[in-house]
Amino acid sequence: MITRPPSGSIPDAPGSYQFKDDAGRVIYVGKAKSLRSRLSNYFQDPANLHPRTAQMVATAATVEWIQVRNEVEALMLEYSLIKQHRPRFNVRLVDDKSYPFLAVTVGDEWPRAMVMRGARRKGVRYFGPYGHAYAIRETLDLLLRTFPIRTCSDNKLAMHAKQGRPCLLFHIEKCAGPCVGEVPKFAYDEMVADLLRFLDGDTDEVVERLDAAMRAAATGLEFELAARWRDRLASVRRAIEKQQMVAERSEDLDVIGVAEDELEAAVQVFFVRRGRVVGRKGFVLDKVLSIDPSELSGRILEELYYEEPPIGMPRSVLLPTLPPDPAVYEQWLSEHRGSKVEIRVPQRGAKRTLAETVTENATEEFQRHRLRRASDHNSRARALNELQEHLGLPEAPLRIECFDMSHIQGTDYVGSMVVVTDGLADKREYRRFKVRTVGGQRIGDSDDFAAMEEVLTRRFTNYLDDRVRPIEERGKFQYSPQLLVVDGGKGQLNVAVRVLESLGLEEEIPVCSLAKQFEEVFLPGRPEPVRVRASPRRCSFCSASVTRATASPSPSTASCAASA
Repeated sequence: MITRPPSGSIPDAPGSYQFKDDAGRVIYVGKAKSLRSRLSNYFQDPANLHPRTAQMVATAATVEWIQVRNEVEALMLEYSLIKQHRPRFNVRLVDDKSYPFLAVTVGDEWPRAMVMRGARRKGVRYFGPYGHAYAIRETLDLLLRTFPIRTCSDNKLAMHAKQGRPCLLFHIEKCAGPCVGEVPKFAYDEMVADLLRFLDGDTDEVVERLDAAMRAAATGLEFELAARWRDRLASVRRAIEKQQMVAERSEDLDVIGVAEDELEAAVQVFFVRRGRVVGRKGFVLDKVLSIDPSELSGRILEELYYEEPPIGMPRSVLLPTLPPDPAVYEQWLSEHRGSKVEIRVPQRGAKRTLAETVTENATEEFQRHRLRRASDHNSRARALNELQEHLGLPEAPLRIECFDMSHIQGTDYVGSMVVVTDGLADKREYRRFKVRTVGGQRIGDSDDFAAMEEVLTRRFTNYLDDRVRPIEERGKFQYSPQLLVVDGGKGQLNVAVRVLESLGLEEEIPVCSLAKQFEEVFLPGRPEPVRVRASPRRCSFCSASVTRATASPSPSTASCAASA
């Protein structure tokens, strides 16, 4: 149970505070205009707190804080600490998929148009994001008839330049052929600039210029050229129709819609630039603690704008509810943009209608998400509880770390660490260890054991080092698993036990080992393995027999794809 710090020791100043459990792990990060006032709210009668907040306070062993100069710095510090530690009681991003953008590599000698995901790169202009990559390809296919810039890779560009022959896209008039000098540099750069202006929303100038070129060719009796200009004009107009006009031409805004219940919230964002919807994004937030709509709005703004979006910051953000201290968020966003950013709730007119449309999209996505997750939460919780029961663990293993060794004919040993968090593979936590002390020409069990010992020693030595460091200086091994799994039967189990005992962690970290051939699990102090077999149960989806891991010797039956 956490001990309340003396009131006089807590500064009456802005800052971020961190609750930590008895293992030193950060379980909750918050921010406050006054640390003293905010923290005093947690140290009251637990009956007056929300049940989930009371659970967080009961789980915490200590609380620390970092004082900053103002509320904007407190906001930014809070978000960076949440990203670093991913505390279990903070709002968490559940649906973190990568959205595709239409990107133009303006930093290249011959700029290229392409579909791009992931982190923002220097020298690239982004447009979007789009819900699906095929939507970008359809739009790009239409625009290439009017702005035939290259879409090939740099290697393919160099190959065709060396061969002196253009690719098929040149022959079907979807590329100007910069690889073979079919277009001068200034003309190509002008095409790229026209494409960027078009994607930015300056469509009238492009349409007028194409229409004038078509009419001039027709007047000069160059009917084949006029037909090509006509086809290009038709492609541009079809591309314009794909961009819905929802506001005035001068307006750049982001419209946010939210659908929520007590545990989760689905968020949809429409990005409007120069009056047109140029992209959309959606994600789901897990509300671990009780959080009101205004606090949720603040979390959403932090998630969206802590790093500047690839398509740039908007002039205004429309929300269903204002965040707490909206002036602080406006100041923060304005510093990001370099000019004034307004945050408001639309009350009437076209913007209110647009906000309702975005909220409807959020509601539909939330319903789909709940259908997907309805059985998933229950099945994972049941599996973790069964694992706790069969292996005699002190608690359900919410974090499981699995280690295995690989090598090339006895050399170049590499250790792999796979992490399972809440029953799901957590690929962001995966690690590889290049083994430094093992790597002879002979393959032997002793080499595998020595390699495993080195890897486990390095991993848990880093954990012990991180425990004594300040929060902001801790690294990627700051959390300990509730279950350590090694591959290799009894031999590797003995290695793991020896490492934990040498570091004084044998009471803190349970360990087991796998022998894959017979599905056996070895535990310390037990001469006989636990045989994990499959017993039939009824599937809630299709009523067919499906398999479930159990320690009882029952035959397995067919498994159900739906339950998997």
